[in-house]
Amino acid sequence: MHHVPWAHVVPEQGALPVDVLLPMTGRTYVVRLDGREMGDADAVFLQFYDRLRLPDYFGWNWNALLDCLRDLHWLPADHYVFLVEAADAALPDDAAGQRSLLRTLLRAGRHWSGARRSDGRGPSSFVLVMSCAPASVSDLRERLRLCWEETVLP
Repeated sequence: MHHVPWAHVVPEQGALPVDVLLPMTGRTYVVRLDGREMGDADAVFLQFYDRLRLPDYFGWNWNALLDCLRDLHWLPADHYVFLVEAADAALPDDAAGQRSLLRTLLRAGRHWSGARRSDGRGPSSFVLVMSCAPASVSDLRERLRLCWEETVLP
């Protein structure tokens, strides 16, 4: 997905260069999510709510999750790193939910890739890393690419 330099799919135990994940300076917030704990949409929302400490007004739906991910004012940082482990295990019986999750993450990343840092010195950053079983890497990359084309590209 050369169109989305901040989104990465890696095999479990895979690695990315540190400079891809972490900026040179600034405050960085890292959140680790686990696809194995995302059996249904409610479990997805609960994991984001717990791990990101979403505000109490969170609406427990995809639009509300996107709104919160685009805001993140309660987590003041210049850079956000989202690690989704076992991403291929998320929403195993819900293809539409999987697409909604991927589209939500892509839309949030697109928002942050163009946002300015709170001090006005340069762009904020958003990095999405999705790990999965080695046999699932190409499939997850393809699903991510299709979701990108469906939601972001003209």
